[in-house]
Parts: sequence; structure tokens; C-alpha cells
Amino acid sequence: MESISFRIRKTFLIPLGLVVLLSFVLLGSAWYLRLPTAKMVILAAFLLPACIIFAESLRRTIILGQESIQVKKLLRCKTLNFAELTSVDIIQVRKRAFLSLSSENDFLIISNSYENFGTLLQQLLKVLPETVISAETRRLAENPPQKGSDIFSAWLAVAVLALIIYVQLRDLF
Repeated sequence: MESISFRIRKTFLIPLGLVVLLSFVLLGSAWYLRLPTAKMVILAAFLLPACIIFAESLRRTIILGQESIQVKKLLRCKTLNFAELTSVDIIQVRKRAFLSLSSENDFLIISNSYENFGTLLQQLLKVLPETVISAETRRLAENPPQKGSDIFSAWLAVAVLALIIYVQLRDLF
């Protein structure tokens, strides 16, 4: 098996990127309109975590190889060899799933926020030792949950920010 890469869903990254962009537009318009400093500070306080979440989500990649799994994140990288794994479990909370890969000294937690999460699970089951895989993991690999609430929330934030920008700038045009 060649290495396979999995990234965070583009259907989430696009609206999240728009939230960051529109937040910068809103901050710029607040500065241009000379709104109170407190409003700009509050907006900047919202913008900073949004930028960090976007950058982290954009860089997050799982590389599934023949002998190991590697998770690349912003400014860090973690690798677990399949031979060292002692347990592979999955927890489902509503439509959200968290896959836990544990070894003696380390662990990884992978959510179903990745594109093709079902394929990721199936490929993992093919290369992992049978003894470390839980029955729940096998069951959920057959029909992995699809999560969409984060995408809806991000698009809702885009709509709210666009509306705020429109209301704030409508008198200028």
C-alpha cells in the first residue's frame, strides 16, 4: 500500500476561510469608519482564534503508510507505528466520531472532520493487527457517521458577518 493522505474537509475549510476574510473586512471597515476602540478590540479578539483555527485546520493532514500513521499539524508532527499500537477504539457522540489510537507511550485522536473518514477507517483496519481493534471500531467502519453541523455553523457565521458588513457600510454607497 502506498501512503494515503487525508485532510480536513474542504466543505468546512471554505466557509471558515470566508469567516476569517470577512472578519478582516469588518475590522478594516471599523477602522475606516473610526468606530470605538472597544469594538475593534473585541473584533480582533474574535479574529485571532478564528485565524488560528483556520491555519490549524488548513495544515492538518493524516498520512497513512504501510507501517505507520502520521498526523501533521501546525508547527508539529506525530507518528505512531502500527506494531506499537495496543488499542484502537472509537467513540461516537451524536454524529461526531473520535478514533483513538494508543500505544504504550503515545496516542492519537482523530475525528471524523477529515474528508473520506470512512476510507481512513477501512484502510486502518486493513493494516492494523486484529487484536488491537475494538468491536465498536469495526462496526462504525462499516457505516461511519457523517458530521455536518460544523459546516452549517461556519456558513451561518459567514452570513451573519456579511450582514453586519452590509449594515455597517450601506450608507457609504
